[in-house]
Amino acid sequence: MRIVDIRETAIPLNSSLANSSIDFSEMTTSVVAVLTDVKRDGEPVVGFAFNSTGRYACGAQMRARFIPRILKADPKSLLDETGENFSPVKILAVMMQNEKSGGHSERSIGIGTIEVAVWDAVAKIAQKPLHRLLAERYNGGKGAEKVFCYVGGGWYAPGKTTKDLQDEMRRHLDAGYTMVKMKVGGAPLTDDLRRVDAVKSILPRGAQLAVDANSKFNRSDALAYARGLRPFGLRWFEEPCDPLDFALLAEIAGTYDAPLSTGENLFSTQDVENLVRFGGLKPQRNDVIQVDPPQAYGIVQYARTLDVLARHQWPRSLLFPHGGNQMSLAIAAGFGLGGAESYPGVFGDFGGFADDAELADGFLTLSDRPGIGFEGQARLYRIMRELAA
Repeated sequence: MRIVDIRETAIPLNSSLANSSIDFSEMTTSVVAVLTDVKRDGEPVVGFAFNSTGRYACGAQMRARFIPRILKADPKSLLDETGENFSPVKILAVMMQNEKSGGHSERSIGIGTIEVAVWDAVAKIAQKPLHRLLAERYNGGKGAEKVFCYVGGGWYAPGKTTKDLQDEMRRHLDAGYTMVKMKVGGAPLTDDLRRVDAVKSILPRGAQLAVDANSKFNRSDALAYARGLRPFGLRWFEEPCDPLDFALLAEIAGTYDAPLSTGENLFSTQDVENLVRFGGLKPQRNDVIQVDPPQAYGIVQYARTLDVLARHQWPRSLLFPHGGNQMSLAIAAGFGLGGAESYPGVFGDFGGFADDAELADGFLTLSDRPGIGFEGQARLYRIMRELAA
């Protein structure tokens, strides 16, 4: 058995949405297909993935380094100990050959996207949903039937009013979500606090609100927002400063006595360990870490990151992978994490989950489709199928 080809293409998101720091009008994402000679139900198995959203397509690195290394390797060297499936551990090691330490984001996204596509193929060959396969390998076999999902929204858009924001959040609540997240930092502090208050005022008893600043603030603005947001009792205040400014994050944590969250823009195990060493976050305060596995070397390396966090007594219940897609959903379920993010109706064909996904009381029921389950997303799977054709 062998990998016969790996293909990549860049797809534009075609979105006018904006957070406090960027808009998505020029954003692209890399879609990857890993073609194998293994057949299931009479068809060759193909693994798919894309590099989440919020980072641009990275096909140049894939085509120049990572894909050729896999295709040049002895096919037997890429198999697991049974010889009946591929080994993501070995394939990751092949992609990392001759790579210098540091500078992670230059390669972590390209490598991670290919690696997640390999996992899709591995699960399809095993004829299991990826979440079940991951539970068997990394969570003591403790599988899940459903996963808690919070919904990301509250974007900035031209002409969007506070009433529009409230109506948006009501739609999410009516759809079955019990936790919503909104953007801050794209308007003056006083206006943002009014926006937060407006959303908080429509939440039913027991529902939660989080806010996301997308790394916007300098020291003075971050501390001002921390003071302004403190009375709202938020589930978390996300990315209040540059993701690598651990000293400032620790200062904010010393001022803001409610939960913080960060991590989606950390791309290595080393950076995550430095976050928990020096960033002032504490599991006792229910602070949350949000690494995006396809952008951080993939699932094997995410498992290694979890081992490091476990040594720091960080529970999996306080880990929510960034992404809002089928990949992050499978990873959250398989590793037994605190939950998953959801972005319905945004990011073009790449946001959200399977077309038949069912949400109730904040929990999403998992599918039994083999692999990640992209086949249940008709529009996205059309893009992937064309790449593999």
